[in-house]
Amino acid sequence: MSATVSMLRSAPRTAVRSYSSSSQPQRKVTILGAAGGIGQPLSLLMKLNPLVSSLSLYDIAGTLGVAADVSHVNTLAQVSGFAGEEQLGKALEGSDLVIIPAGVPRKPGMTRDDLFNINAGIVKSLSAAIAKFCPNALVNIISNPVNSTVPIAAEVFKKAGMFDEKKLFGVTTLDVVRAKTFYAGKANVEASEVDVPVVGGHAGITILPLFSQVTLKSKTWSDEEIKALTKRTQDGGTEVVEAKAGKGSATLSMAYAGAIFADACLKGLNGAPDVVECSFVQSSVTELPFFASKVRLGKNGVEEVLGLGPLSDYEKQGLQSLIPELKASIEKGIKFAKES
Repeated sequence: MSATVSMLRSAPRTAVRSYSSSSQPQRKVTILGAAGGIGQPLSLLMKLNPLVSSLSLYDIAGTLGVAADVSHVNTLAQVSGFAGEEQLGKALEGSDLVIIPAGVPRKPGMTRDDLFNINAGIVKSLSAAIAKFCPNALVNIISNPVNSTVPIAAEVFKKAGMFDEKKLFGVTTLDVVRAKTFYAGKANVEASEVDVPVVGGHAGITILPLFSQVTLKSKTWSDEEIKALTKRTQDGGTEVVEAKAGKGSATLSMAYAGAIFADACLKGLNGAPDVVECSFVQSSVTELPFFASKVRLGKNGVEEVLGLGPLSDYEKQGLQSLIPELKASIEKGIKFAKES
């Protein structure tokens, strides 16, 4: 069983007893978009996290009911709900970590770029509020297209004079979760024992799982098997959208992945050693200004952006193929932030 799954299962029974001492850091986590399809299950999962002492839930509407519901869970975090733009500042003040799942979900036939015009504006306005009310917080962006929304947030923060590249993250953890799950299913091993780095971006071919670096090698894989696993990881979001037949996107698995990454950020803030997760961050690993790779997390956010490591020929080819598309998405976000 993974540490994160163990934490989520055991939190209701142990959180108050184990984390009520004054020696534990008081951590405020704010979720922007808490009443949405990702926001609601993410709110519940963060309520289960014993590292959270204050959970602030914000959305344009519907948040008070979500907050009341989640607040009844018998764990440490105190829950507050905020609704409407006039309460956004109060929701954000004093936050150590802000998670942004706000925006519209994907629908059948939509690409992440189709979401751009709506979600780009949402992320821009929320980022401006973060710059004003909690400029020192770590920021986890879930809102798609992540390949563009993270650069948008960076430009907003730069304009406000408070950009710190160590504190801005695009959450790509779901790609890692999927790669682990799909690999374990094919290899007939426990998914919690598998680790697969996923690099690049967070859409289509920009998602590059490095199956050559998997921690639990159970067999020799053919080129076709690796290609199929890669393709399924890249198309995981579409698989869920089509299965839900127009009634939703990958909300539950995304909430789980978001909770895993948020937990890693909190552990890093609290000084836990060797906290490493993949994330889309400002990077010099490639020629692109933003790139997803393994990141070591610490008290200031990003402690170290790790390199890609040895790649197979197939992965080297995939890396070259993704660069132009990821570059265009990054530039699209920067242009939007500067011109709008």
